[in-house]
Amino acid sequence: MNLFQLRAFDAVAREGSFTRAAERLFISQPAVTGHIKALEEHYQITLLRRTARRVELTEEGTKLAAITRAMFGLAEEAQVLLEANRQLLTGRLEVAADGPHMVMPMLASLRARYPGITVNLRLGNAQETLAALLSEHADVAVLTEVEPRKGLHLQALNESRICALVPESHPWAKASKGVKLKELDQVIMVLREPSSITRRTFDEACAMASVNPRVLLELDSREAVTEAVAAELGVGVVSSVEVSHDPRVAAVPILGEGLVNRHMIGCMERRRDLRLIRAFFELTPVR
Repeated sequence: MNLFQLRAFDAVAREGSFTRAAERLFISQPAVTGHIKALEEHYQITLLRRTARRVELTEEGTKLAAITRAMFGLAEEAQVLLEANRQLLTGRLEVAADGPHMVMPMLASLRARYPGITVNLRLGNAQETLAALLSEHADVAVLTEVEPRKGLHLQALNESRICALVPESHPWAKASKGVKLKELDQVIMVLREPSSITRRTFDEACAMASVNPRVLLELDSREAVTEAVAAELGVGVVSSVEVSHDPRVAAVPILGEGLVNRHMIGCMERRRDLRLIRAFFELTPVR
């Protein structure tokens, strides 16, 4: 079955004219006539009656027109869908992030620029976020302290500083300039689990400075750390981009070496030129 011949027949059936059908298909009128003549001769069937004033469908032509209208109508719907996705009128983006604080403003910008895009956001720890990206369960990811590796495209986003989280009544709560890392030596602390990026950065900085805090509690979420600090169980640590507006606690910069985290956007290298992924990266200028 020749689809060019069917397409020519469908155009004539819709337009009721060889001339308008040719204009619809951007080909010459003799080409349209030739396609339909070949179709009729091949199947030994009359599909159209040509009169001086118009083109009419035979009974068989009417039946075939119902089929081709549905057939090419679906093709046109597919084209509209694909064109809309190319122009970012529609589409779905799978995003992973190791915290909500940086990704949410980015999603707001994406929504404002491309309101037809649907986003599925998965939040997890640093390891889960990277694993989601590498396994392609996520199209893009907002990551912290990820080392370059083959096949992974990374773009710098920003940096954050490790802060001490203290109860609002604590003397350090008013230390606007921050506290020195050495002041945390032997201080009772409530911290995230060792696999947390914030905890890991803090531990490495303490090791370099020979500072030994007394870890009373290890907790598996930022929210739990905040509650523990508010209950005056100890001093916590938090990234400057994750500081909550809880009036019970205050975040104070810790002054010292190695207390900065790098945040970035990532995707698989081979997918970086996909329109949706490129649009996400364009939300943040290259640094």
